[in-house]
Amino acid sequence: MFSKKDRIQYANLNAKQKETYNFQKFSSILADYGFATLKLNDDWNGADFIAQHINGENYLKIQLKGRLTFDKKYIGKHIYVCFREDNDYYLYNHDSLLDLFLKEFNDTMAKSDSWMVSGVYSFPYLSKRLKILLNEFMLN
Repeated sequence: MFSKKDRIQYANLNAKQKETYNFQKFSSILADYGFATLKLNDDWNGADFIAQHINGENYLKIQLKGRLTFDKKYIGKHIYVCFREDNDYYLYNHDSLLDLFLKEFNDTMAKSDSWMVSGVYSFPYLSKRLKILLNEFMLN
């Protein structure tokens, strides 16, 4: 029915298709950690989807992003953020990592117009330094 040549090219997908693709990929990865996921129709308390652990007690509100991103509107909402870079998948607690990054990147991130005025800061790609800082948040 399908062969390897039928695989889609991520770069050829539109934005909505990429979001769906990434949700499915993250759902698959999170299943390996004991989570079932539920896609939300709208951002509920900042989350694109919910991940419920098999223990029945732990759940994560997760925002799906295209890259490493921080946003002031997520502060205090217990949001986790997931994103992919190439074939690496990351999941982090927004507020915990934000605290670290505001200290670590005080001169660039914390003092940027993007963060101070717009309340959003993202990294277009992961440098070696960023990959080291994010190593513990890689899921694969």
